[in-house]
Amino acid sequence: MELETKRDIYSHEKGDLLPIVTYPSPVLKKIAKPVKVFDEKIKKLCQDMLYTMYQTPGIGLAAPQVGQSLRIFVLDVDYNRVESLGPSSEKNYKFENLNPLIFINPVIKSKEGQMTYEEGCLSLPGLYEEVNRFEKISVEYQDVEGRNHKMDATELLSVCIQHENDHLEGVVFLERLSFLKRNFLTKKYLKGQKRKKNSSHS
Repeated sequence: MELETKRDIYSHEKGDLLPIVTYPSPVLKKIAKPVKVFDEKIKKLCQDMLYTMYQTPGIGLAAPQVGQSLRIFVLDVDYNRVESLGPSSEKNYKFENLNPLIFINPVIKSKEGQMTYEEGCLSLPGLYEEVNRFEKISVEYQDVEGRNHKMDATELLSVCIQHENDHLEGVVFLERLSFLKRNFLTKKYLKGQKRKKNSSHS
């Protein structure tokens, strides 16, 4: 039964597509609350978050990005999403090398080294910039059953955990940039969003 449940939760084929909250929505600026009850509701949220992450597609998604101010994020830095055409020339996607991970109530315990990585964010569509991160981290977290785990992460996995963990602290990657760069990119992004909104209404 547990294996079946796990397979359902971690499946890229099952779940509901959740709307992604975009910057500067207030929920993205709040410090998320710890998960205290590990019930079916939490399992369903994690399942839907993974499904949404794969479909969007992204490599990480935090609960505040789907409007839930809870200390949860999901990620998969290993998968490939391969596009193919169906019988009626509709687009289909095949997923390979899936390695989904769910982090609940994560705490980064140690940080080492420095690296720079070009990051994007589902809540800041179209925006990419190099961000300084720790190269190696150690993180403690819980799974959907409330069991405790510890993981050491390096390179892209480390970057992704730090990026998603920032969302739980009400921080988007723009805030990791220099003051000038942050201001420039924020104005550029907000102008683009306004233009998009106006064109959809015209």
